[in-house]
Order: sequence, then C-alpha cells, then structure tokens
Amino acid sequence: MREFWQVHPGAEVSLQAWCKVVGASAWNDFAQLRATFPNADQVGRLLVFNVAGNRFRLIARIECQWQKVFVRQVLTHDDYDRESWTRDPWI
Repeated sequence: MREFWQVHPGAEVSLQAWCKVVGASAWNDFAQLRATFPNADQVGRLLVFNVAGNRFRLIARIECQWQKVFVRQVLTHDDYDRESWTRDPWI
C-alpha cells in the first residue's frame, strides 16, 4: 500500500485508516464485515473496498476463520474499471 500512496498521495490517509479499522476488527463472516464497511462488495473470494471517497479501490481476501487479511491490489477507479483484477487467481 505504501508504494501505491507514494504514487497517489491522496490515498494515504484513507488507506492507513482502513488498516487501523481492519487491524482492530475480528469478523466471523461477511455480514459482520459489512456492518463495519457497508460498501464492501464480495466478488468471488475477494472483497472490494471503496477508499478515499470511492476514488480508489482496495481488493483483498479476508479469511475470517484465521483472522488474516491479504491485500491483493490497490487500484485507481479507472484501473478498477478495466477489470484486469478479475483475472486474479484468488478470485
């Protein structure tokens, strides 16, 4: 994420805030996660989060049973719309 916000400084504060919330959370399922992040979408096994007022998208896989978060990509909205991220083998 640090590499992303070095190129897109407007994402830094929001990405750090996202990390802080995720680090303090212990979800058991997607419904609990949606209570924290109402705009999160599930696409296959990946989750899509709006970041910085929907200017950026964070793609992650969250394994609730192990309380692990794997950030796959952080994208600009334009890059997200190109949908190349949907070819991620983790989907």
